[in-house]
Amino acid sequence: MITGEVKNKIDNLWDAMWSNQMTNPWIDIQQITYLIFIKMLDDNQIKVERKINSMVAAGMKVNLEDFNLIFKDGFYIDEEDKINCSYADLRWSVFSAWGDNGKKFDNLKNNVFPFIKKLHGDKITSFAKYMEKAEFTVSNPYILGKMIDVLSDPDLGFNKTDMMGDCYEYLLSKMATSGDNGQFRTPRHIIDMMVEIAKPTLKDTIIDPAMGTCGFLAESAKYIQEHYPKELTNKQNNQHFHNEMFTGYDTDTDMLRIGCMNMTLHGVENPTVKYNNSLGEDYEDKEKYSLILANPPFSGSLDPSTVAKSLIQISGGTKKTELLFLSLFLRLLKTGGRCVSIIPVGVLNNTNDKAYTRLRKALVEEQKLEGVIFMPGGVFYPYSGVQTGILIFTKTNAGGTDKVWMYNMEQDGYSLDQKRDQIEANDIPDIIQRWNNLAEEANRTKYEKSFLVEKQEIVDNDYVFSFNKYQKKQVEKKTYRATKDILASINNLEVQFKKIMEELNQ
Repeated sequence: MITGEVKNKIDNLWDAMWSNQMTNPWIDIQQITYLIFIKMLDDNQIKVERKINSMVAAGMKVNLEDFNLIFKDGFYIDEEDKINCSYADLRWSVFSAWGDNGKKFDNLKNNVFPFIKKLHGDKITSFAKYMEKAEFTVSNPYILGKMIDVLSDPDLGFNKTDMMGDCYEYLLSKMATSGDNGQFRTPRHIIDMMVEIAKPTLKDTIIDPAMGTCGFLAESAKYIQEHYPKELTNKQNNQHFHNEMFTGYDTDTDMLRIGCMNMTLHGVENPTVKYNNSLGEDYEDKEKYSLILANPPFSGSLDPSTVAKSLIQISGGTKKTELLFLSLFLRLLKTGGRCVSIIPVGVLNNTNDKAYTRLRKALVEEQKLEGVIFMPGGVFYPYSGVQTGILIFTKTNAGGTDKVWMYNMEQDGYSLDQKRDQIEANDIPDIIQRWNNLAEEANRTKYEKSFLVEKQEIVDNDYVFSFNKYQKKQVEKKTYRATKDILASINNLEVQFKKIMEELNQ
């Protein structure tokens, strides 16, 4: 999340670009994002090289081919693009230090940019497909030098792989387009929490059918790399990780390009990232995935004639996108597959529209509803103040709901206003700790911020999932003085007041 000084520096860069005739905001966003990507490729390799050096210093045997280094020793030669330069010149840490902006400009335009467009170009990958039409359109050496200087600022934190998405999100907000179609990025700490809840494994096939910048897929890849490093050395596991494990769809080609870059930065070579209307009639995948992590658009409704008939059958003909996506999840998941998805609070408590009740009933009676996390309004500021929740369920097609865990998140580590400044109050560590120890939740009462709710109680409440429906509040008994004592006090005050007035009159 970009805040404070980082915002100011990005704003200054944006203003400089506009004052130098770079006045197409979409193209400007693309150019900044490409440069961040180029920088982060080098930052990632620097980290790997430090690891390699530490291994060598410890006397360990190192095979460089195991690390898939992008920047190698020697020269990069591409006869088609007429490139013959050292790999070192392609690295941000090298060319950003050059004093000549003209030299930087020529190098970026003629060497670096053609090089990144062909990453994984020897393979038929999503990255190669969506980078094929990418263009370098920075207007002149001066503004390129300005861009490189700003993006090299260590205070911006662009050595972190999630910052590209954060920057893209912020630049979208400057255009006032973010969120118009429910298209705003899920905060990184919320994604992290949901991935920790889902606990992906190498046996999973994961999909986000409304992927945006691939935040859920990228963090899932990071989780796998951190928790299964030894298993990833297995050839079959490695093949699955780089090819079949991750699938993402979107209807925005710019998002597809950003998503591919994001996955590349997270070490996934060939995820399935495609242009696709996930709710459309042409998309027919079913019972194919074992894990869904998503924050689908839920800002409007669709014409039923444009929606897949299979989703209409599941949802009962609703036009609401949030219900259509939930229907899609049920269609896409294999039996035994899990879903952790953000939903608007209306999905949890709307009783005016029968379609909402119908889907809630299906989750309880036909699937295994496991948890509901209620998030405060403001989590998605500055784009939207809509209140949201997180649904956690497993597809069984045979029921299985027993007790449903409910948690009332009050703070997420940031102020719940437009500024979203970082604060100490944060329920997320507690949420993860309690989710990982559900057996202990049976001892909690409904006076607390989390507890288990019996299935029958949900049924009795017409399948409403609202936290307030089940929470009990402690009413403190207040003791007041006897009426005669209160009246005596009033009379005493009257006497004092009269005495003071007499003195003032004298």
